[in-house]
Amino acid sequence: MSKTRTLQTPYITVPQTQAQFPAIGLGTFGSDHVEPDAIAKAVRTAVEMGYRHIDCASVYGNEKQIGEVLAQLFADGVVKREDLWITGKLWNDKHEPDAARESFMQSLYDLQLEYLDLYLIHWPFPNYHPPKCSIDSRSPNAIPYDHQRYMATWRVLESLVDAKLVRHIGTSNMTVPKLSLVVRDARIAPACNEMELHPHFQQRVLFDYCKQHGIVPIGYSPLGSPGRPERDKTDHDTIDMEDPVIVAIAADHGVHPAAICLKWAVANGQVPIPFSTKEQNIRSNLEAVCSDPLTAEEKAAIDGIDRNCRLIKGHVFLWEGALDWHDLWDEDGSITTLY
Repeated sequence: MSKTRTLQTPYITVPQTQAQFPAIGLGTFGSDHVEPDAIAKAVRTAVEMGYRHIDCASVYGNEKQIGEVLAQLFADGVVKREDLWITGKLWNDKHEPDAARESFMQSLYDLQLEYLDLYLIHWPFPNYHPPKCSIDSRSPNAIPYDHQRYMATWRVLESLVDAKLVRHIGTSNMTVPKLSLVVRDARIAPACNEMELHPHFQQRVLFDYCKQHGIVPIGYSPLGSPGRPERDKTDHDTIDMEDPVIVAIAADHGVHPAAICLKWAVANGQVPIPFSTKEQNIRSNLEAVCSDPLTAEEKAAIDGIDRNCRLIKGHVFLWEGALDWHDLWDEDGSITTLY
């Protein structure tokens, strides 16, 4: 057990079920360069410090190691299962109904759990790419969004809720045109949508749509993802933590700019899931959302620095005939199909 003081994670309420959802989580995506054992160790450190929300995914390749840590935490009495919120995600090459069910059960087995709190469809495309691939990698079987196929996968997730194997289901990397179709056709509506969210990429239209429909926005890359894969970096990317507004507010609070990004996320009504394996950063990220909130004026100032700078562009999910990564994101308000 960590000898440092345990912090109390704040909570929000999930509109769909009234469940209490920890307002910050630990991300477990190591950007293809952090070993599974290091991430599992970070999970233990985080839970000992007071984190109660761990964001996992089968494609991260570390669920088995995280499951071993969770089992040990329960056995050691550090935390009870019902006090944790564990999220899992279905990877792109498992969208077919039988494969989706099998993948979910494998994640449950690897994490050594009897149920998940949230299960997401990781991307709305069944488009595979190999680990550590280059920006030019393309699957010959890649296709644009197919709503009928997506809903066949969604029906599997609904059946997992019926079987009490998962308590909430949701979406990830969606757009308003796609998400609105899911909301229209779902028997069990999405409880959450995981999306890129940080001060330089606020996704206001999608964010507001989620809020209006009782969908909790979970924000990945809340610090501007300085450790993202090289394939996602371009010369036009901006750096949130170097923005003069963020830097000035951080100086006023006597904290690192990362803390201000997280304070803004919570004040904005989203659930950030920062990733780190460094004990000091794991703790400071939790401390950022536990005390010393932004003033209304500070939040408004950060609201005003949106650069519409998407960092996780998704080039590797493109299909033959697509022009570039913009085709993944339906920026004109309609779903992009084959040309």
